[in-house]
Amino acid sequence: MTFDVYYGSFKKKDGSVRSMKFVKLDEIPKEALPEGKGGKKPKLQEGMELVWDIENKGYRVINYNTLLGELGSYHMSGNLNLK
Repeated sequence: MTFDVYYGSFKKKDGSVRSMKFVKLDEIPKEALPEGKGGKKPKLQEGMELVWDIENKGYRVINYNTLLGELGSYHMSGNLNLK
């Protein structure tokens, strides 16, 4: 599977900065998602998105309103273990 990895830094609620690399769930084939993650999306506030943090291997909600700078991206090939 080939997918885009995004990276950027976000200001957290406590004022600290989180830098992370993530995959947008909308860009992953539903077959690669665990049961329950490929269906109905959670209701999030505008500017927020549920993503998969590839370094910490977990789901995170990012807030584009707190993005510091711009997102970068690159292509990656391999398997994603989203469980």
